[in-house]
Amino acid sequence: MAGSPARVLIVDDEESQRAGLAAMIRSWGFEAETACDGVEALEKLNQAPVDVLVTDLMMPRMDGFELLRRLGAQGGGPPAIVITAFGSVETAVATIHDLGAFWFLEKPIQPQALRLLLERAASQRRLAQETERLQRQLSYQGVLGELTGRSPAMQQVFSLIRQVAPTKAAVLITGESGTGKELVARAIHTLSPRRDGPFVAVNCAALPETLMESELFGHEKGAFTGAFERRVGCFELAHNGTLLLDEIGDMPVATQAKLLRVLEDSRVRRLGGRNEILVDVRVIASTNRSLTEALRKGALREDLYYRLNVFHIHLPPLRERLEDLPLLVEALLAELNRKHGARVQEVAPEVLDLFRTYSWPGNVRELRNVLERAVILAGEGTIRREHLPWNFPPGAQEREPAPLEEPGVVRVPLGATLEEAEKALILRTLQFTGNNKTRAAEILGISLKTLHNKLKEYAAGQAAGPAGGARAEDAG
Repeated sequence: MAGSPARVLIVDDEESQRAGLAAMIRSWGFEAETACDGVEALEKLNQAPVDVLVTDLMMPRMDGFELLRRLGAQGGGPPAIVITAFGSVETAVATIHDLGAFWFLEKPIQPQALRLLLERAASQRRLAQETERLQRQLSYQGVLGELTGRSPAMQQVFSLIRQVAPTKAAVLITGESGTGKELVARAIHTLSPRRDGPFVAVNCAALPETLMESELFGHEKGAFTGAFERRVGCFELAHNGTLLLDEIGDMPVATQAKLLRVLEDSRVRRLGGRNEILVDVRVIASTNRSLTEALRKGALREDLYYRLNVFHIHLPPLRERLEDLPLLVEALLAELNRKHGARVQEVAPEVLDLFRTYSWPGNVRELRNVLERAVILAGEGTIRREHLPWNFPPGAQEREPAPLEEPGVVRVPLGATLEEAEKALILRTLQFTGNNKTRAAEILGISLKTLHNKLKEYAAGQAAGPAGGARAEDAG
C-alpha cells in the first residue's frame, strides 16, 4: 500500500475475536486499533480519525446499528465493514443501504475477503479525502464545483457550503433567478457523504397542483384517472442521496403538510398505496421569492419553513460581485467552447468594460446566454462588440437602427412578406458563416434538417422562375 498505512478500528465485544482480527489486519500492513463496543469506538474516533471501521452488530451498551446511526448523524464517518454471526439478507440490506455501511460479512470470516474489502474501503476513503482537499483548494482559487467567484461574497458562500456539506442538515438556498441556486445544491451533494447517491431536482413552480404529490411521493396503478402504471416518486428516486425542492414557495399548501410529515418520519406513501416506504433523503430547498411574505400571506406553512431553514445560504446577485466577471467569463467560455466545438479564447477589453456597466437582472444565466450567442457568432479568437446583440446592454444606451453599411445586418423593405424576410435572413446568415450550414442553423435557432428543407424550397422556387426571388435587400 502506497503512503502511510491505513488505520482500521475494530469494534467487537469479544476480546479474543477483536484481538485476533487486529493481529491479522496488522500482518497485512494496516494499523489496527480496537474497541469493545460502540461507546468506546466513538471515543476513539473523536480522538483520532481512522480510514476503515470494522464492527460487530450485536454488542452491549451500544451495538453496531446505533454506532453507524451516530456516525451518520455526525456526517458520515469512515467506510464501515459490518461483521456479525446473526447475518441475513434483510440485515445486510438494512445495514448497507439504510445505515451506510460499506459491506457486510458473516462469521466465520474469510480472511481473503476481508483483506480485499479493507483495501477497497481504504482506497475509497483516501480518494474521497483527496477529492475534498482538491475541492477546498480550488474554492480558494475561485472555483467550487460549477460555481465560480473570488469575491468576498462568493468566498463566504463557498465557506458555508464546505461547512454544511458533510452534515445531514436541511439547507435553504435563496437568491434571485439565475444566480446558481441549483449549482449550490449540487456542490453540497458532491462534497457530502452522499456524493455516490442520486441528486434529484424538482421545480415546484413548474408542476400543476394535481401532479405535485404524484411527482414527489409516487402513485400506484389505478390511484387516479390516468394512472395506468405504478410511478416511483422523487423521494424514492433520491434514496441515499439528495433532493432539491426548487421554488419551494410555490408548493401548494395541501402538499406542504404531506411534505412536512415525510421530513419528520422519513417515510413516504405512494398515492393509492397502503404501505409506507422508508427513505433516507437529504432535502435542500431553494427559492427566489421572499418567504417572509409567503409566510405572512399563509402561502407557506411556518412549521415547514423552520424545518427546511436549518441552514441558510444566500447567493448574491451578479451586480453585487462584478469583480467576478473575468473569472466567470473565462469559465463560461470554456464550457461553451466544448458545447459548440468553438475555439474562442477571450473577450475584448471593451466588451468586458461594457459588461461591467450592466446590472445583469438575469444574473449569471443572462451572462451565459449573451456569451453563448457571441461564441456561436465568433467561432474562434476574440469576442468583439459586433458579436453581442445589437441593443446590448438593453436600456443602458439605446442604439440607432442599424445603418445600411453595418456588417452582419439584413434590411427588409416594408411590403416584404414573412417568407421573403425569412429567406433573406437565412441566405445572409449562410453568407456570414461561409456556407457552414451547421453553424448557420445554430445562429438561426433551427435544426439542420429544417435549414436543408428551406434551401430546397428556395432552389425549387428559383427553378420555377423569378417569382421565387426575394425582395429583401442584403446589406453586406
